[in-house]
Amino acid sequence: MTQRGIASPVCNLKFVTLLVALSSELPFLGAGVQLRDNGYNGLLIAINPQVPENQNLISNIKEMITEASFYLFNATKRRVFFRDIKILIPATWKANNYSKVKQESYEKANVIVTDWHGAHGDDPYTLQYRGCGKEGKYIHFTPNFLLNDNLTAGYGSRGRVFVHEWAHLRWGVFDEYNNDKPFYINGRNQIKVTRCSSDITGIFVCEKGPCPQENCIISKLFKEGCTFIYNSTQNATASIMFMQSLSSVVEFCNASTHNQEAPNLQNRMCSLRSAWDVITDSADFHHSFPMNGTEFPPPPTFSLVQAGDKVVCLVLDVSSKMAEADRLLQLQQAAEFYLMQIVEIHTFVGITSFDSKGEIRAQLHQINSNDDRKLLVSYLPTTVSAKTEVSICSGLKKGFEVVEKLNGKAYGTVMILVTSGDDKLIGNCLPTVLSSGSTIHSIALGSSAAPNLEELSRLTGGLKFFVPDISNSNSMIDAFSRISSGTGDIFQQRIQLESTGENVKPYHQLKNTVTVDNTVGNDTIFLVTWQTSGPPEIMLFDPDGRKYYTNNFITNLTFRTASLWIPGTAKPGHWTYTLNNTHHSLQALKVAVTSRASNSAVPPATVEAFVGRDSLHFPQPVMIYANVRQGFYPILNATVTATVEPETGDPVTLRLLDDGAGADVIKNDGIYSRYFFSFAVNGRYSLKVHVNHSPSISTLAHSIPGSHAMYVPGYTANATSYEIRMSKSLENIQDDFNNAILVNTSKRNPQQAGIREIFTFSPQISTNGPEHQPNGETHESHRIYVAIRAMDRNSLKSAISNIAQASLFTPPNSDPVPARDYLILKGVLTAMGLIGIICLIIVVTHHTLNRKKRADKKENGTKLL
Repeated sequence: MTQRGIASPVCNLKFVTLLVALSSELPFLGAGVQLRDNGYNGLLIAINPQVPENQNLISNIKEMITEASFYLFNATKRRVFFRDIKILIPATWKANNYSKVKQESYEKANVIVTDWHGAHGDDPYTLQYRGCGKEGKYIHFTPNFLLNDNLTAGYGSRGRVFVHEWAHLRWGVFDEYNNDKPFYINGRNQIKVTRCSSDITGIFVCEKGPCPQENCIISKLFKEGCTFIYNSTQNATASIMFMQSLSSVVEFCNASTHNQEAPNLQNRMCSLRSAWDVITDSADFHHSFPMNGTEFPPPPTFSLVQAGDKVVCLVLDVSSKMAEADRLLQLQQAAEFYLMQIVEIHTFVGITSFDSKGEIRAQLHQINSNDDRKLLVSYLPTTVSAKTEVSICSGLKKGFEVVEKLNGKAYGTVMILVTSGDDKLIGNCLPTVLSSGSTIHSIALGSSAAPNLEELSRLTGGLKFFVPDISNSNSMIDAFSRISSGTGDIFQQRIQLESTGENVKPYHQLKNTVTVDNTVGNDTIFLVTWQTSGPPEIMLFDPDGRKYYTNNFITNLTFRTASLWIPGTAKPGHWTYTLNNTHHSLQALKVAVTSRASNSAVPPATVEAFVGRDSLHFPQPVMIYANVRQGFYPILNATVTATVEPETGDPVTLRLLDDGAGADVIKNDGIYSRYFFSFAVNGRYSLKVHVNHSPSISTLAHSIPGSHAMYVPGYTANATSYEIRMSKSLENIQDDFNNAILVNTSKRNPQQAGIREIFTFSPQISTNGPEHQPNGETHESHRIYVAIRAMDRNSLKSAISNIAQASLFTPPNSDPVPARDYLILKGVLTAMGLIGIICLIIVVTHHTLNRKKRADKKENGTKLL
């Protein structure tokens, strides 16, 4: 029951409504990964189409997974490794003899590679929402993390990071560090560092250097300015979920090494169980045993796949059952909307129909213009047959026949299957469907649709929808609106802003407001549908008061639809619509509004809805989730409401919460959750999620939620030498440190990490020319820039320190400074670890050997910048 959601904007307006429609089952993203003979097959890594082409990205992904495979094999005591990997290349990259996709898509990926669209670094993370021992959603890497080798100093090698994230995704374990609570009081009333295992060593560093633990504590509280720096050389072998970057760490914390007192997520979410205990309790370990012998498994194999032409075929039921409850009319309205507005330009589209036999209504036709769309609409069925029997396999067979005419195979194609019939013979074509390489999205109408219809979607990774026989339900249009190309490019996808319907009495009206914020507005469409002949009286007002009437809409009297396209970018603000029922009888009036992102640099807000079980059996409860965010940043304090429509009976609504209680795993992560108990019977249920956002109470989180690999800014390592360089050019020392002037530090022996050191030297460097001051005076400026880095016994170098600037200004009225005068620079530096922070402060003192000049020293100024 789930689909990655329909999205909508949340921005600076008072209220914004988001909507997502989905059916009753959730195909977990990890379901495509299979463990056979100790090896994982089918891991899918997808690169977002917004990522610029870079072949180094592919090679670095391969290196990362290869290293991860061997590291994982050892960490799991020869249990599992990665065997077969697929990398999905975006269609925006040039063709390069990549294989053609079958059923792979960005939305099905276990690992995504995309930017954050924000300024919060490159933390790899896994989106977890279901609790201990449960699979996560996906692993997210930024392109910069995969390309920038400098980041490995803080995170560790990419292969180690991947194993850390894989444990989150596959086995549902959590981080063993806590940046918010780095220290705690243990059972013996002692201040301890939050870590796992406790054998990992380091030193406390106070304001003036290394210090005993007691100096960092005031009345059982940790003193501000103190920190704990880990040693770069360790003997501890655990834990990967704490600090995978340490070279000695090669295993997960187990019962003997786990720190149950540490205030971390692993202890909180998993009831103090160790990560290894949770992992070994997983299905993977119940069905696999350690490999015999001492040999390593083979390295992973990689397949590079890329989507080709987009090909879609509508497979539509026209049996007599479709005449019930306006099913055919709803199908016509939704299919027309899909063909005219949803399906992307340049897509090849065909149409087939079926009752007891299949029929081709339209061969593949590429959409290049509005006329192409209208032509395809003309092939939609207008009547139903007299036959009650249905053969879904016959309809699909004709669909495959249509799409295979383009390239000879159905690889990468999409089938949209709509039916209300009960077909007991679906199982006959399951092998053909599975081997076709096509993805099947199924839409079940009413309570009589085949009970195993969704199996077609489950096997092919398609979406599953249910449309109840409720006259004022917009579920059919919602389902077609949800079906996209699956590329992951949210900037190109259509976003649903509104979907509502009411049974309106004669000469009464449906009136409401839909809000368009400034992150959307391109290609905005208002769609109105009705039941009886002749459209309702339509009035639409934009935020500036401009009016649109029925005659401004394009009307299809056969399908009873009216649509209005807003040219350019729709004005942000409140759009108010009124539909007057001018007929003598009650009828269902419905409205749907969709749009696209208005700015390719600012992602719109989105909502994805999903449930916590693959299949539900009455009376078991279900967990409903809604992931509300802008880009990857959570939207907090929104009002999120789920509406569940059963096959029969009234819809049920409930409020979803992001408070960390009940079904909600983590507070303020943008994932709103709730248990749903009100299932009356077994059957299909349709779920919609509405999100209302008020800027006065809602906020956009400033960090990405999820389980992150720990970033360590530095370690302690007994440095053996310093390298100090200086230049009179800031750009030179900044961009070309190695060629700046070297200061002789041969007599300087580095002290223990954290100790402040003073080093005095005379710069042999020519000074800059005159410098103009704000007051208009000209002073002789002696300005230099100095930076430092440390080295250990293995010649491993730290990052370059901050750049310190020193300037000496000589007032114009003072006597000339003798040539034998010189500048003494006192460098005060604190080395916080070899790969950590080296802080350099320069103190400038002007000295002269001439007594007279010493007497006039007040005429000379010293300035520290």
